Amino acid sequence: MSASAPARPTLPTSSTAAPTPAATTPTTIAATIPPTAPAAARPGLDWRIRFAILSVVWGFSFLFIKVGTEAYAPFHVSMGRVFFGALALVTVLLVRREPLPRGLRTWGHLSVAALLLNSAPFSLFAYAELSIPSSLAGICNATSPLWGMALSLVALSEDRPTRRRFAGLGLGFLGVLTVLGAWQGFAGVDAKGTAFALLASLCYPIGWIYVRRTLAGTPGSPVALTGAQLIVSTLQLAVVSAAFTSAPTSFPLWPTLSVVALGALGTGMALQMQYGLVSEIGPTTAQMVTYFIPVIATAAGVLVLGEQLHWNTPVGAAIVLAGAALTQTRSGPRKKG
Repeated sequence: MSASAPARPTLPTSSTAAPTPAATTPTTIAATIPPTAPAAARPGLDWRIRFAILSVVWGFSFLFIKVGTEAYAPFHVSMGRVFFGALALVTVLLVRREPLPRGLRTWGHLSVAALLLNSAPFSLFAYAELSIPSSLAGICNATSPLWGMALSLVALSEDRPTRRRFAGLGLGFLGVLTVLGAWQGFAGVDAKGTAFALLASLCYPIGWIYVRRTLAGTPGSPVALTGAQLIVSTLQLAVVSAAFTSAPTSFPLWPTLSVVALGALGTGMALQMQYGLVSEIGPTTAQMVTYFIPVIATAAGVLVLGEQLHWNTPVGAAIVLAGAALTQTRSGPRKKG
């Protein structure tokens, strides 16, 4: 989802579901969903077109955050994001006549998932973009698989590391240093904003691990579970916003439209589109959208917002993505003999 990147706030629907790299939101980023129908039975746009649309929507999420924070407090941007995302998914549920999940235990786990996958990372990205470019926030979002790999080293994940994945972690770390211009002493980089963005990307794999251990096999469709999660996140951020910020006194057009688009498109429609892609082409291909997000976020920041682009930013981003790709590889079965 969603973020912001993306990511992305989706929940596994079976005990075999495994998380994929973050997308932003986020919301972002998606759980694997077993295929439910052959591609030939699915009318509508070709999956490649939907894949491209999804990449653009999630890539532009960081631009929407940046524009939103020009008029609204970060907590308000995050609350608007999850509110309009929840509204989009609840509308889908009403059309389908599908209920929200039931049970206090389920809603309790969804509350923790909402904090880890929505409320905390979305707010951190919004605060980060007060002082760093949207392109840098998008690149920081791509480090989420690297954080997941690092967590596996301290036994917080069932997914144990391999030499190839170790190499991916080291390569990704090198990419982060390249993006930040470590050889220049990190000159020109806001340390606080960058730390917020990296911390936001760390929230996603922690949330995925929690979801896998507590909500795998929970009755209900991904749309119902995610809609419920976004409802809880809206309530969480409403309480925090009331406690720490004052209500907006005006609603400028472009920042308001950016927040609406961030929620309805980047957190609502995009998740629906990703569910369809995962079911049609499988999670391995669908998750490749993750690697297009920082590219689009950087292009959007430069072309639309006029953000500066130095050579180390795209080079470092490419290294980060290569490292992230390595951390997602799986070792094949060993040959006997």
